[in-house]
Amino acid sequence: MLRKGILLCATIALLVQPRAKADEGMWLPMLVKRLNYVDMQKAGLKLTPEEIYSVNNASLKDAIVGLGSPARNFCSGEIVSSQGLFITNHHCGYGTIQDNSTTDHNYLKDGFWAMTKDEEIPAGFSISILHHMDDVTSTILAAMSDDMNEMERAKAAKPLIDSLAKANSDDEYKAVVKSFFAGNEYYMFVYQVFPDIRLVGAPPSSVGKFGGDTDNWMWPRHTGDFTMFRIYANEDNKPAAYSADNKPYKPKHHLPVNIKGTKKNDYAMIFGFPGGTDRYMSSYGVDHKVNVDYPDRIKLRRKKLDLYEVGMNADEATQIQYASKHAGVSNYWKNFIGMTEALNALDVAGKKRSEEQDFEKWANANSERKEKYGKVLELYKEGYAQLKGSQTKYNYFIEGFASQGVEMASLARNYGKFAAILEKEDADPKNIDEMTQSLKEKNKKHFKNYNKQVDIDVLAAMFEMYAEAIPEGERPEYFQTLIGKAKGDYMKLAKWVAKKSMFDDEDKMEAFLTKANAKSILKDPAYKISKAVWDDFYKNVVPARQEANMKIAKAERLYIDGIRQMNPNKSYYPDANSTLRLTYGNILPYEARDAVFYEYYTTAEGILEKYQPGDLEFDAPDKLIKMIKEKDYGRYGKNGELRVCFLSNNDITGGNSGSGVVNAEGHLIGTAFDGNWEAMSGDVAFEPNVQRTISVDIRYTLFIIDKFAGAGHLVKEMTVIE
Repeated sequence: MLRKGILLCATIALLVQPRAKADEGMWLPMLVKRLNYVDMQKAGLKLTPEEIYSVNNASLKDAIVGLGSPARNFCSGEIVSSQGLFITNHHCGYGTIQDNSTTDHNYLKDGFWAMTKDEEIPAGFSISILHHMDDVTSTILAAMSDDMNEMERAKAAKPLIDSLAKANSDDEYKAVVKSFFAGNEYYMFVYQVFPDIRLVGAPPSSVGKFGGDTDNWMWPRHTGDFTMFRIYANEDNKPAAYSADNKPYKPKHHLPVNIKGTKKNDYAMIFGFPGGTDRYMSSYGVDHKVNVDYPDRIKLRRKKLDLYEVGMNADEATQIQYASKHAGVSNYWKNFIGMTEALNALDVAGKKRSEEQDFEKWANANSERKEKYGKVLELYKEGYAQLKGSQTKYNYFIEGFASQGVEMASLARNYGKFAAILEKEDADPKNIDEMTQSLKEKNKKHFKNYNKQVDIDVLAAMFEMYAEAIPEGERPEYFQTLIGKAKGDYMKLAKWVAKKSMFDDEDKMEAFLTKANAKSILKDPAYKISKAVWDDFYKNVVPARQEANMKIAKAERLYIDGIRQMNPNKSYYPDANSTLRLTYGNILPYEARDAVFYEYYTTAEGILEKYQPGDLEFDAPDKLIKMIKEKDYGRYGKNGELRVCFLSNNDITGGNSGSGVVNAEGHLIGTAFDGNWEAMSGDVAFEPNVQRTISVDIRYTLFIIDKFAGAGHLVKEMTVIE
């Protein structure tokens, strides 16, 4: 169905050139016909472009979902039945599983399977399905001029972006306009957003997270990283808020599930919503990440993980409370380590310096180019030099207080606005009552997953690490006062803060909200810590970084524009930005290093080899171990072998988690969930010889659902090709 206000796509002559590799690139599906189709056929594709992306007819894109807001999806998924059933990763559904787990019903430990639709659990997030996309570059760029700085360009673009989004949105559709190629192009995406999503099935974590942190980003892999949800719609099959009257969504298209099996060199294509890449990052940016940014973040995250694990190992209740937090911190702790190692090992900065030298020669070859592009590298150099001065304080803010750091301070942060309202003599009592009720609900959710001792331990560690990392003259005044009082005993200080604060105790918070007053908030030490850090961040860190980032953003926009003109016969794909992308290639093994060769698939025998009863990472359910030993695989095994995971040379990143891997006919053969350690530099530079996507084989997924969990009714919903 065409929407009003649709803008016709302009022909982009620059993008119609054939490209060199069939494995690299996260491509916009609208451009596949002109840009990629010949290469895709050479790789083995048997579908037409219209079967991949179409606005007027059902196509593969209609079976692909983005989890979360259409502006920023956190994972991907694929619809596998005519009743709105979709598959994503176990780690994508982990928060929902954890949030509904208790010591009496521990779905993290035991798994969850809805045997009827009435047993399905509200998921707490929405999903988006792309209806269509349009090129709106000419409309946005018409408001800009070359003499504008990056902030002025952004201000000029905003009203046009807002206008386009509003004109193409209504109760059923949500339009989002995004920048591509660092502001050189703009595209609009129109989605259907479904808020009623329900958890249908999840394996126990000993299947869905088998291997834990040790195996994360590693190959060979034996992880059943999948979870199942269902989309619900109103009686007209349109998006609607949760209601018991809603019905399973009937999609335009769902992916047939192919259990025939795969072999080396088979075509593989991934559709999903990759979150973000930095393929055009400069050598200065790579050096900054490796030498300035990542070291702090690795250290801070490792300390938090150690303290979480002390609490989680103490009792099951804390293990449930911190399972999702631990997973979130751990994933990118290891990612930062792998990125550092891979960027250095592959000399990514050196390769980029060579490319930049070529760019500089081209830019200086004539006066017109020199005028426009001649200062690009100097802008990069100046920008990153400025960032370096504030990076440590920025990292401690982000990792210690603004995200998963000191939770009592994070909770307290939300009460500043409440205090300001309470202080007003003419405050509306109704407004205060509404805010009080809202805060009560938020507190309930917060304290469900909160452990006081763990948070005190984290606060003590943050105090000590902050004191070591931030020079005395650069610390917020209140922080310096507390550090001075500590006299080296940071645990004593943290306990004092907790004792004096109401933000570490649900009963204290409940009592406060029955008779709220501004004074109690403003004098609370946890609030004062939060306010000191946030005020310092906006006063001292943000302005310094804003100027630096403007220089870097301008350099990147001009650099990308320049290299595309410098290489007119080469096709360039835009960095990932949570928009629907297609990547294609083949199922392949790889040679990790000299004399180390990895096959392209793993089998259930590997689970037995790694199995360690009682271990937090390598334990497995007794039933599963018995079935593997007896080779009780049913139709999902072949010749006594059950394949668990496989490799392909597809190009993915964070946000692609849960993306469907389809074969040449458009049948689902697996679910992508990870990359490999040797190519952890992939967000910055694609390395075709070693870059691989790790996916769960759909046969293992169906085996777990059907044979292991006894939820064969879900498989019966699917269109199974065998």
